[in-house]
Amino acid sequence: MSNPQHLTYSKEHEWLTAVEDGVATVGITAYAADALGDVVYVQLPDVGQTVTAGETCGELESTKSVSDLYTPATGEIVEVNQAVVDDPALVNSAPFAEGWLFKIRLDGAPEGLLTAEEYAAHTGA
Repeated sequence: MSNPQHLTYSKEHEWLTAVEDGVATVGITAYAADALGDVVYVQLPDVGQTVTAGETCGELESTKSVSDLYTPATGEIVEVNQAVVDDPALVNSAPFAEGWLFKIRLDGAPEGLLTAEEYAAHTGA
């Protein structure tokens, strides 16, 4: 699966949508989902929680390992995807669609994110 051009990416394998009314959506990339294997548990940050770019804000557990979830931007969590908590397999089956993780009200412009081409070069995929 190629990386959608309209998203930006972190080196920790999260994606971020364009900002709409100060809010962006965050998920993990198909590359990360493939590396994790079958995701069986998702722990997301709490609505109202303030998160800082580059810091952990949850975790993903798969049949292979447990991985920290990092936030690609600083801001306040305004929504979490309950469908992913209820059915973690969505992270694998639709990482760029129904498998999104949370929405964040940004505190300023995100920094250090990669374009789709830069992320592909970063992962070698």
